[in-house]
Amino acid sequence: MDLGQYFAGAGHSLQGLNALVTGASSGIGLATACQLAAQGVNLKLVARRLERLEKIKQALAERFPAVSIEILGADLAQPESWQRLEQAGFYTVDILVNNAGLARGRDKVVDSSWQDWQAMIDLNISAAFEVTRRVVPGMLARGQGDIVCLGSAAGQIPYEGGSVYCASKYALRAFCQVLRRETCGQNLRVMLISPGMVETEFSVVRLGQEAAQKVYAGMQPLTPAEVAAQILFALQQPRHLNWDELLLMATAQGGVEKVVRQIEN
Repeated sequence: MDLGQYFAGAGHSLQGLNALVTGASSGIGLATACQLAAQGVNLKLVARRLERLEKIKQALAERFPAVSIEILGADLAQPESWQRLEQAGFYTVDILVNNAGLARGRDKVVDSSWQDWQAMIDLNISAAFEVTRRVVPGMLARGQGDIVCLGSAAGQIPYEGGSVYCASKYALRAFCQVLRRETCGQNLRVMLISPGMVETEFSVVRLGQEAAQKVYAGMQPLTPAEVAAQILFALQQPRHLNWDELLLMATAQGGVEKVVRQIEN
């Protein structure tokens, strides 16, 4: 009896492809860039902190000399940055990892500031949508492409104090579902990766160092490398397999606000 068809084959090779990774200076974006480089993927990295990107480029170039690495310091919340990416040729890629995003505050709706709301809308929605809109035509013209968007468990399970952040991730989820339907049958894969608690600078920026430490106290959150590994796995699947959506959380996290913590006496 031949059981060969029931064993998974080697992953789809990404060698020589070109990827644009936004928010690439830290966290999930940086981890994804590292793991793509390890697979021979040429990188176009975007983040606000150019100095940090330069250090990342140097470190990756030393480790993966055959990989092309281009960097651009840009705040994607600013519309003028979208044209800068165009001029730099950053939209001509096989893979887009839409990772740039932020969260501001944990205030109730009536206590929130419009400035915080606008900052989240500008980056989490407007930038992600526009970068995708500019990348997709080239992918369709070349007959192949992968769009990976970083969502959040908060885009499926809202929580008090997360009004606009949750809304922005719900919007990204809907955007991906629409794009998936509009391009179905054109060899464009659209994938949404929605992590729960991941220990990155994200919470520090949002809440401050002390409060961020309390977020992860007594539990083991996901790491950026673990999330990046799921992105890589999704990309390595055969072209006929589209990983529409993945919700992943730490074992100790049973929901956005359900976390079991081990408290030391």
